[in-house]
Amino acid sequence: MDLKEKLFDFCKKKKFRQKGPLSVALVVTQHAKKLGIPLNPDSLLTEKGGQVLGLGKSAVQSILKRHGIERVLAAEGGRTSRGSIGNMRDYIDFLNSLNGLTNEELQSIELFWVERVHEFFAGKPFKIRLDSSRSLRTLVRDVIAQAEERQKNSPGMQYAGAVLQHFVGAKLDCALGAGMFEHNSFSTSDAQSGRVGDFLIGDVAIHVTTAPGEAVIRRCKDNLDDGYRPIIVTNQRGLSAAEVLAENAGLGERIDVFEVEQFVALNLYEIGKFASEGRRVAVNDLVDRYNQIVDEVETDPSLKLEVRR
Repeated sequence: MDLKEKLFDFCKKKKFRQKGPLSVALVVTQHAKKLGIPLNPDSLLTEKGGQVLGLGKSAVQSILKRHGIERVLAAEGGRTSRGSIGNMRDYIDFLNSLNGLTNEELQSIELFWVERVHEFFAGKPFKIRLDSSRSLRTLVRDVIAQAEERQKNSPGMQYAGAVLQHFVGAKLDCALGAGMFEHNSFSTSDAQSGRVGDFLIGDVAIHVTTAPGEAVIRRCKDNLDDGYRPIIVTNQRGLSAAEVLAENAGLGERIDVFEVEQFVALNLYEIGKFASEGRRVAVNDLVDRYNQIVDEVETDPSLKLEVRR
């Protein structure tokens, strides 16, 4: 794993998503930049040993201000947060395990935690509104639209792609049963992981994307060469683009392309046995599974869904 993948792995395993752990990570990274690696966790305790040295609102906000963030992460900067010392020790163990981090790498680590702070501030879950008067396609469309809107306000963050991927993954789990295939974080590329697609079920490789390009068509061609059947699931805007690109590559009749609203909505009708109560249960099950997937593979809790009735 590269450095960023190791950071994501640590963040997920140790649940460094909330303001207390994030404050610890920022301040301890600052200590590492000044003191170097390895760090001694005992030297980063206050004189009485009850708090993390330097952990407080002013220190945290000073770091964030350098990155253009004025909002207050934590009123006490995580200073009084229960578990801060344990978080500090866990994080130092992690940093020390990376062996001889350079100043450039420590700066990259600081930027990683700043990105997590951005995610925390954007952390309200997306809303999914159950309304029997609205179509299921509209329900799916609304969630994706919220993700796209948040993405516009957070340059560099790929909310829409992540929501699309996990929405499709949750839908497939609800249809087939959890455990039939592997889920990965949105940031894990197929090339990095050696995957044939976002999901592999039987001999079918499923690619989920908001912006189909030549790269995904090349991966589909590789799938065909390796004996897999490729499927592209995309949004309304991407549907025509994917079909044109597939035709241009001479693969128009060999790649199935689906629009995500229909892909998800039709399955919800089927799972709900085309009954009103069944549809309501199916949507709730989809949301529950989606949130479980986000918990399992992502570090950003703002990707979650909340049902609004």
